[in-house]
Amino acid sequence: MVPGPELIHNRRMPDLDSLVKRTRKLAGRYRIDDGASFRLKDFDPGDTAGLKATHKAKAEARLREDVGALATLQDMLYAQDRWAVLLIFQAMDAAGKDGAIKHVMSGVNPQGCQVASFKAPSTEELDHDYLWRCQRHLPERGRIGIFNRSYYEEVLVVRVHPEFLGKQRLPEVVSGKEIWARRHRDIRAFERYLTGNGVAIRKFFLNVSRKEQKKRFLERIDEPEKNWKFSAADVAERAHWKDYMAAYQDLIRETSTPEAPWFVVPADNKWFTRMVVSAALVDCLGSLGLAYPKVGPEAQAALAAARKGLLEE
Repeated sequence: MVPGPELIHNRRMPDLDSLVKRTRKLAGRYRIDDGASFRLKDFDPGDTAGLKATHKAKAEARLREDVGALATLQDMLYAQDRWAVLLIFQAMDAAGKDGAIKHVMSGVNPQGCQVASFKAPSTEELDHDYLWRCQRHLPERGRIGIFNRSYYEEVLVVRVHPEFLGKQRLPEVVSGKEIWARRHRDIRAFERYLTGNGVAIRKFFLNVSRKEQKKRFLERIDEPEKNWKFSAADVAERAHWKDYMAAYQDLIRETSTPEAPWFVVPADNKWFTRMVVSAALVDCLGSLGLAYPKVGPEAQAALAAARKGLLEE
């Protein structure tokens, strides 16, 4: 739901601070700043923070509030033109990435938001380092960039399918068994570099269970209007489920930092997934000290003169 004009134009929502605090509490349940002791099995894909299906309407109302707050905060982000925000979404197939992005970002001005989806690399992309294609899509200051999959595929699908690494034609000396640890270090350094240049990074792993994924695949097969979503290749990847979970656990352990945290978001209930993602984003923008630029005395005088001229026409 897109917020109405009365919400969008009331940029100084009186309860914005309390809303940010509320979202921080919810998002904090799933935030990983230090992955040293992280274990994926400690995070339940079906968790709803004590909310039940009967509370779905309440969750949707909260999502609408968050979407309204995001419209306000994103407008400040754009006007201030100091920070950029990068959101990274990773998940197994049918976890709900597209739906989460669609619903959470529904109230954001499209001019201030850009989405990049990364699929199998092209021949040109394979001729460059693995970060190259993502660097080209980094958001400018004042904007929110969304990566639907990202450079993390290089320590996920490429790790699960080593034959993909061969297509990158790396020199033998840099393609040994240490490559995954080295790539984790590279990613930490890259995200530290971005953070030091005013890019706020938030990373989301939508944690869907194998059982729920099977249910959603069957829905895509059985319901004609969802047939277009189904891919036999997605089902084939289920055979590698344990390998993917091990790779996710390893990368979250190795690349979670206070500056670029991971959020392990329960994804078995889409309504709750969206609520957590929106909460994390409101918390992120609310922590940046956003404000509209102040107009100095000279600019104020110019505004007054312009106003006077318009009234005298």
